[in-house]
Amino acid sequence: QVQVVESGGGLVQAGGSLRLSCAASGRTSSTYKMGWFRQAPGKEREFVSAIEWRSGFTYYADSVKGRFTISRDNAKNTLYLQMNSLKPEDTAVYYCAADTRAMGIRRDNWYADWGQGTQVTVSS
Repeated sequence: QVQVVESGGGLVQAGGSLRLSCAASGRTSSTYKMGWFRQAPGKEREFVSAIEWRSGFTYYADSVKGRFTISRDNAKNTLYLQMNSLKPEDTAVYYCAADTRAMGIRRDNWYADWGQGTQVTVSS
């Protein structure tokens, strides 16, 4: 099992930037993928971005492609999400997740370990 803790959320004006961090601990050597998901009020949780932990291959939702960048620091077991050109529709609770399996990198039900989430609010 991997424990993940998110940080870095906050309130920002439209067009601004935020960087989210996700610190992982526990059995991190078995991690295959880590991802970011978000859930806005009244909506289902949706995929944002993910990374294959060893290869560094990245995946993005169309809605954030070109604005968000996912990265990781293997030595620190930390995942990042750099969010630029933020829009009000990016407002949500952002969750970090980790899993040992190679499948389902865009599917939340293929992630076993989840953080508590961090709020991102983008004002217009």
